[in-house]
Amino acid sequence: MPMRADEIYPWLMEASEGSGMDPFDVHVCASILAMGLGESAVEGVSVCKLVGLDGNSLRCLIEGMFPGVAGQFDETFKPCALTIDAEEQSLRDILWMYASSHGPLHRDLTAMIARRCIRPHHLWQDLGFRNRGELSRLMTRHFSLLAAKNRGDMKWKKFLYRMVCGTEGFTFCAAPVCSDCDDFALCFGAEDGESLLAQANFAQAATV
Repeated sequence: MPMRADEIYPWLMEASEGSGMDPFDVHVCASILAMGLGESAVEGVSVCKLVGLDGNSLRCLIEGMFPGVAGQFDETFKPCALTIDAEEQSLRDILWMYASSHGPLHRDLTAMIARRCIRPHHLWQDLGFRNRGELSRLMTRHFSLLAAKNRGDMKWKKFLYRMVCGTEGFTFCAAPVCSDCDDFALCFGAEDGESLLAQANFAQAATV
């Protein structure tokens, strides 16, 4: 029986022992991969396509951060051709432009965040985080210049798309200032909800 996302997360965290990686970075990647692996089992879509990493990049991430389970992903590491449309590429470009560094981890985070933006829930939920605060911590830590631009604490998915539209010359919003906009709550309201990773019946509920 396939493992659920909430079961995969602790399995990955345990497998990170000995990696020497920062605990928060391990938590971030374990959360995203747990979501992708859990959804893959339910939706029949490759993990690569769900997290936005090709097979080689996914192999390198798992071998470096979760060495304890790297040998159990032979099927996952098969070549996977990713289709990246203009919208997703624009999100990648914005994230990469403002990344605090340009090493392998930031490259992978850029790809995974951009791909998970396409999912239907709040971004923090689709990344598998416990709450929105973890997403803000991630952005401050690894995309500090971008986080500094989000001075009004706009919802992150809204903010990223606003950045894309502004960079590419589109009109994202006609309101002169956010406080005058009737949709203010859609951009700045509370991002309440339950962590998708914490839902014990995540996989089963999705198949009912």
